[in-house]
Amino acid sequence: MILDWLSVGLDPQQSTLFVQSQVKEHAELYVLLGMFTPLPWLERNPTYKEIQDQLTQKDLATYGFLGYPVLQAADIIIYKANGVPVGKDQLPHVELTREIARRFNFLYREVFPVPDALLTEVPLLPGTDGRKMSKSYGNCIFITESPKEVSDKILRMMTDPQRVRRNDPGNPEVCPAFAYHKVYSSAEEVAQVAHGCMTAEIGCVDCKKILIKNVLARIEPYYHRRLELEQDMDQVRAIIADGNGRARAEARQTMKEVRAAIGLAANG
Repeated sequence: MILDWLSVGLDPQQSTLFVQSQVKEHAELYVLLGMFTPLPWLERNPTYKEIQDQLTQKDLATYGFLGYPVLQAADIIIYKANGVPVGKDQLPHVELTREIARRFNFLYREVFPVPDALLTEVPLLPGTDGRKMSKSYGNCIFITESPKEVSDKILRMMTDPQRVRRNDPGNPEVCPAFAYHKVYSSAEEVAQVAHGCMTAEIGCVDCKKILIKNVLARIEPYYHRRLELEQDMDQVRAIIADGNGRARAEARQTMKEVRAAIGLAANG
């Protein structure tokens, strides 16, 4: 994941890149937050219900899966974040984080800011099969994939299910491929694709070929940059080590305040 971040241009001097499992304070805060987070807060999480419905082949009736949003909350508030960049589907998780921060501040004392969600210009992008984009569903396009792999995925993308034949007019607004056009294609191309779909002047394959060209123009440089970074893993490991140290220092300071607020200062 850190290779991905570096390949798209995140500057480790501006952004602290670290491995969460190397900062043990995350786990400590997770346990403490779990002690006062009401069970109904977790059970009403729409993501929890959706994934249970979608991944029926997996046993998700576990504490770890139900309580994962509490760990996410710990990941956020341990650094006293004021804003969290997320997609629209993650808004319930940020709202839960806000509730947990408020509850801690009310029960003990003011330690944590209450973070706001920061939505981008594209707050939601569907997966290639039309469902929510999720690694668990296998419906994502990754910058680790070669141009051929990306092209093949786009060619297999779901389109308007009502457009059965080439000469059937379609509805671009229900087509996942068109949602990607809005992100990767020019305004002129978006208009052309929409018109061509609704009038059946172009077929789904034609639409996807235009999309492939534009997606690759955007993400192929990241793919090659990542390959270059893979050849210099010593540099990457040094970046991670530096980030781990910076993150650990911040997390330790926060946990000192948390323990003092709860009354555990004498023990840690």
